[in-house]
Amino acid sequence: MNILSITLILVSVSLSVIAQILLKNGMSNPEIQQSFSSSLTAGVISIMTNFFVLGGLFAYVSSAAVWLGVLAKVDVSKAYPFVGLGFIGTMLFAYWFLNEPLTLSKIAGTILIVFGVLLISR
Repeated sequence: MNILSITLILVSVSLSVIAQILLKNGMSNPEIQQSFSSSLTAGVISIMTNFFVLGGLFAYVSSAAVWLGVLAKVDVSKAYPFVGLGFIGTMLFAYWFLNEPLTLSKIAGTILIVFGVLLISR
């Protein structure tokens, strides 16, 4: 893989991580949760007017667009293992921005993912 392909993969994975954090932040809004208990329509309207949810959806669409560029250049069997890095990024960003706990089992899983990505990408 060349540097452009690796850069595109990392951009796609990063956008996916950002999407997860934005979506979680938006969906944790009490107004959204409350609107769903009144009606599905109110819930959908509440979601579609939430900056974090809209930002998360935009980040996902952007991630998918970049990923299509990756697939045009790289064998999927070489590129896809890098998606595992998204688990690591999501865990760290959730810890930093959402105050989710960082446990020993999560750290151990992260180490296994890194070794797996390194092993498969060679």
